[in-house]
Amino acid sequence: MRVYMDDAGFCPVDGNALADASSVAVDRSQDPRLGTVLCGRYELRRIVADGGMGRVYEGIDRQLNKRIAVKVLHPDVSQIEVSLERFKREYEISSGLPHDYIVHVFDFQCDASGVWLLVMEFLDGEELRIVLKRDKVLSPDRLVRLFSQLAIGLDEAHARSFVHRDLKPDNIFLCGTREGDVAKILDFGSVKDKNTDAKKLTVHGTTIGSPFYMAPEQAQGLDTLDVRADVFALGAIAYECMTGSVPFGGNNGPSILLAILSQEPKPPSAMGRHLADPPPRAMDAVIEHALAKNPQSRTPTTGALADAIGRAYGLSGDHHQWAKTSVGELARQVAEVKARAPVPVKDPFAEKDPFAEETFSATVPLKTRAAPPPPPQPRGAWSEAGPQESYASPFDVSGGVQPSEAPVPPQKKTTWILPVIVGVVAILVGGGIAFVLASAR
Repeated sequence: MRVYMDDAGFCPVDGNALADASSVAVDRSQDPRLGTVLCGRYELRRIVADGGMGRVYEGIDRQLNKRIAVKVLHPDVSQIEVSLERFKREYEISSGLPHDYIVHVFDFQCDASGVWLLVMEFLDGEELRIVLKRDKVLSPDRLVRLFSQLAIGLDEAHARSFVHRDLKPDNIFLCGTREGDVAKILDFGSVKDKNTDAKKLTVHGTTIGSPFYMAPEQAQGLDTLDVRADVFALGAIAYECMTGSVPFGGNNGPSILLAILSQEPKPPSAMGRHLADPPPRAMDAVIEHALAKNPQSRTPTTGALADAIGRAYGLSGDHHQWAKTSVGELARQVAEVKARAPVPVKDPFAEKDPFAEETFSATVPLKTRAAPPPPPQPRGAWSEAGPQESYASPFDVSGGVQPSEAPVPPQKKTTWILPVIVGVVAILVGGGIAFVLASAR
């Protein structure tokens, strides 16, 4: 099935009129639940996805007449008390958060048939994981807009003392619009409630999360983790979006967690130097700060991380502004910054590295053209502008490097010839006088 914009009326391929997927006939051979109505209002229309916790359907809320997503829990999951509590918490937490960049959960209840269901807003688009599998990396404009939106959503959750604890590309959904992606953060089922009256669902020392994006304190199962664990995860996702690789690798969960605890990732500018849009060197410090092992040294908020990412690309403003700026405008601004960037020039006064390997070139060495000498003037002559002087600046562009000029050999002076002749004559005359005196004796 192909998804089109909400304002599209006809298919551009065959010209047929478009209709909501929820209005097409259902094929009950795929699933006997299709076409049924749960809890007296939620009609299931088609299968969207399958997961370890349940099956997700596209449906219609018959009371409100709008599209919805319904997650029906697997029977074995619904029999686990802690699992049911997590789904209930996801409903309670996400329903109370602003929903610009967080998926809206409407309902959680049990149908008369005995199945538990979680009802959410229906999203058209795809997960960030699918985008990265296809495109490998995100362009700078798309990256800045995405992480600005994620920061707004997460900072709202963090302000209420909720730590998501399972941020990964699979839990970030991108809804396509003509202005660019609109991000939605999914799955608050693993959230850690840091409020004093919160019910504890995780046994102390238990590790929850996805290994590739897990902060060191989270990997150790420390109860002291706070919102900076989400900052670490967002920094790891940003690294993957820039370079196409996760910052910490491994063949299994324990090896990945060991890498997180003991290794430092390769700087993103070096890891992505082969890409069409390599990360700028300013991004190295941004990611290093976000992935700091010690939470006290880490970037304090996701908003601060999003601001640092945008400014590493040379953008002005902040993540609240970039979240609503179109990708086209952000791309224009990034290109403008690149065009203004100075070309790096080797320092002419830098000392030679005594340990550097000598290199030889067959090309003609470069020469700096000196300014021409001033015309001869009578002693004490003045022009209207004052005394005439000649000055050749080492930074003079007009007299700078001239690759086409060959080096001029120094002129050999012959002023030594006359003194030599005089010296030889003196030796000969002195020798003759000495010979005459010796003969007279």
